[in-house]
Amino acid sequence: MSERNRRTVRDLRRGNRARVVQRLYFDGPLSRQELGPATGLSSGSISNVVAELVAEGLLEEAGVVDSDGGRPRTLLRVAPGGGLLIGIDIGETRVRVELFDLSLTELARTERLLAQHGYDVARVVSHVRTGIADVLRDAGADPGRLLGIGIGVPGIIERGGPEGAVVHGQTIGWRAVPFEKLLRAVIEVPPEVPLFIDNGALSLGQAEMWFGGGRGARDAAIALIGSGVGASVMHGSTFDDNRLGSALEWGHTTVQMRGRRCRCGSIGCLEAYAGAEAMRERWHEAGGPLPDDADDETALAALLEAAFPGPGGPEPDPVAVSLLDDTAECLGAAVADLINLFLPERILLGGWAGLLIGPRLLPAIRRHAARYALSHAAERATIDLGELGPDAVTVGAATLPLAAFLARGGSRLPASGTGGPAEPAGPAAARRRPRTPAVAGEASG
Repeated sequence: MSERNRRTVRDLRRGNRARVVQRLYFDGPLSRQELGPATGLSSGSISNVVAELVAEGLLEEAGVVDSDGGRPRTLLRVAPGGGLLIGIDIGETRVRVELFDLSLTELARTERLLAQHGYDVARVVSHVRTGIADVLRDAGADPGRLLGIGIGVPGIIERGGPEGAVVHGQTIGWRAVPFEKLLRAVIEVPPEVPLFIDNGALSLGQAEMWFGGGRGARDAAIALIGSGVGASVMHGSTFDDNRLGSALEWGHTTVQMRGRRCRCGSIGCLEAYAGAEAMRERWHEAGGPLPDDADDETALAALLEAAFPGPGGPEPDPVAVSLLDDTAECLGAAVADLINLFLPERILLGGWAGLLIGPRLLPAIRRHAARYALSHAAERATIDLGELGPDAVTVGAATLPLAAFLARGGSRLPASGTGGPAEPAGPAAARRRPRTPAVAGEASG
């Protein structure tokens, strides 16, 4: 048999595995009989693929269901213990590292704080190294079972060079940082464990499309509002769409001519008005009662409390109200740009700051977006909050290696990194904590 034919057979086998694993991951549990029409594969192919994946520990039984007049049917699902994933959020105030099983159930987490305005590359690399070691130790996990490590970072990612992924993060002072090379030199995991480094807003977008507010949408724009501002435009929510999306430097689009100086060096950027760091600075400049060393989270919570004191409290602070009104209009105008440019069905506001201000400002943001956008495009778009909380970037980062694993049909990369059959997977880690969304903390951006 020629080398070409051998490649074709191998690719066909991998494609069949990928169809089964992906369908079970997103729509399972399913029976063998249901997998046929769901994947388009013959019953013989289903039997062969399922037997192979069960033997490798990637699929497991998930109960039985009655059939019409026949034998009960056994349900199958992707085994949560079939492998481990790490998701890392390089945020602007902290580095968060989480360890997940294949179902994205959290097994362990850790956080490392970054000093205010302290985005030293060596410090971040050190935090990633120790964070990975800590979550593996805390979960009693074998590094050899890692399917990959996903990392969401602020900035533009350049690939294809000899140093791997290079990060251009102008707002954080990173210029052509060979981040992948630096990490590979220090992290203590097997060399065949792949690293996936991408923009944090894109990671957030994938998480929301797969598991959150973007489910079922063909096109969505997901905003990441933290200390800074970013966004992604996503196309399709599952592998069936064969499309993903792209990260946008949305925070550095202009919302005010001759406006405030942005930390990127330009003027009038959205981030200079709607990022948490900018809101803290603007309130302080306007005389808001904040100590000079107040961090972004503390300042934003105090700003909201001043503008919306609640029943029985003092009168709303007019300066705080005016500042947030201006922020809502800037965000509404920038959302209108997303609507006009990309015609999304849904727009989701996420990130720790977006989730904090969203419940108060969302009606005004919708109103301003409708005023600035083309009417037909605005009428078909919904604007809501993201559903996955501040963990969304770490969850999204974990979906980067997960997506590659599912695309390979559950095959693990061998030490040579050239692809091949899967190694048997071990049992699930015993210590498990369900992932529970919340609305506090830091995400990239």
